[in-house]
Amino acid sequence: MTTATTTRDTQVFDLIAKEQHRQESGIELIASENFVSPAVMEAAGSVLTNKYAEGLPGKRYYGGCEVVDQVEQIAIDRAKELFGASWVNVQPHSGANANTAVFLACLHPGDTILGFDLSHGGHLTHGSSVNISGKYFRPTFYGVERETGVINYDVVEETAKRERPKLLICGASAYSRDWDYARLRAIADEIGALLLADVSHPAGLIAKGLLNDPLAHAHIVTTTTHKTLRGTRGGIIMMRNDFENPFGIKTVKGETRLMSSLLDSGVFPGTQGGPLEHIIAAKAVAFGEALSDDFYDYAVQVKANAQAMANAFLSRGYEIISGGTDNHLMLIDLRSKGLTGKLAENTLIKADITINKNMVPFDDKSPMVTSGIRVGTAAMTTRGLKESDMEQIVVYIDKVLMNHDDAATLATVKEEINEWMKAFPLYKS
Repeated sequence: MTTATTTRDTQVFDLIAKEQHRQESGIELIASENFVSPAVMEAAGSVLTNKYAEGLPGKRYYGGCEVVDQVEQIAIDRAKELFGASWVNVQPHSGANANTAVFLACLHPGDTILGFDLSHGGHLTHGSSVNISGKYFRPTFYGVERETGVINYDVVEETAKRERPKLLICGASAYSRDWDYARLRAIADEIGALLLADVSHPAGLIAKGLLNDPLAHAHIVTTTTHKTLRGTRGGIIMMRNDFENPFGIKTVKGETRLMSSLLDSGVFPGTQGGPLEHIIAAKAVAFGEALSDDFYDYAVQVKANAQAMANAFLSRGYEIISGGTDNHLMLIDLRSKGLTGKLAENTLIKADITINKNMVPFDDKSPMVTSGIRVGTAAMTTRGLKESDMEQIVVYIDKVLMNHDDAATLATVKEEINEWMKAFPLYKS
């Protein structure tokens, strides 16, 4: 190698070191984040990043793919075992890419889709007007009830019968309750729609049998591979049973295609080029970790920690949308405390507590301000914190928010948190 390629880029790597220090020193409560293992990071930073491999294992457009074919097949096989799937594509670069590939495979431009409203806890890729899902298709939505904060499936059914979507989407980024996939499949069958379950947030809990199984009912399931699955950032698409696309999408030669073939084509060449084989290797490592008994214990603790945290918030007068949680996260309405999500996020970060502002159902503030915050327990559970620690975290959050204009209090809490986190090293040297 030349000197230019072997000289350490201190400008970038110094910032990486600062980011590691930030992660290790503070409390990470963003529900979509987690901490991967050193093995996952090693795979993600491996020489596999050098290999271009358009196509699928055994069906590549480039030579020299003998090794990456084996790596990708391991990822596929482990994902199948982990979720009880019969078909998996592990190439999507993200959950958004996975969903876009599904839309391309299943639908024609202008077709109607029915998804969970973003402002009620849904996701951008489920029909938001600023996303391709809302620009290329006709988006319609269902949400939660104002009184309960919970989805009413009778209303979902009424909406589906009225709108007649070709694709019914379930899944969320800020909904703390489990999903009734059986009821949703019955609704989809009644109107002749496909059911897509995007389980990006609770995937790790689903994999270990701690929440309802979407693959038992949904035609197609997508997920990210980070969050509760604790893998590298990326996405996958899965099915338990293959089937013919009911909407007449065929090959250029006019042949009927199975959905698995359409989905493969939706990923490549439909929405992506060459797969990231180093990231696929990291996914394989993460799936292997998730198959272990230790990961089951971890998933159980994630749920226990979330319930402990929810109870601690409720005991201090905070309003949790839906009144509690079944999974790893909760959405907190701060209006009863006279606070905004923006103020809470900006104040908590000064004490090294990281959360994200989030709209709540029927919010009266803009997405850049919001009335709520979203918190999750997956990352701090990875660091080894238990139920009593969740209660202490809530004590700190409450102290910060109730003293948000007191710089001395924020500084004291930050110092205490930094010292406390030394007992839970992120990456032991």
